[in-house]
Amino acid sequence: MTDDEPLDEAALNDELTALLRRATRDGTDVRGGWTCTDNDGLDWDVVVTEVQSSE
Repeated sequence: MTDDEPLDEAALNDELTALLRRATRDGTDVRGGWTCTDNDGLDWDVVVTEVQSSE
């Protein structure tokens, strides 16, 4: 996928899942708050929490 391709909710979920898996695999603690700034100068506050399945 390139930055120019449209991104629907399913694709966003897939990309976030892949990013979180790579970071966790590489030893990065992804939990907590992250501030991200895009190329248009917009700031985003992203909060990652761990959810445990009841299964």
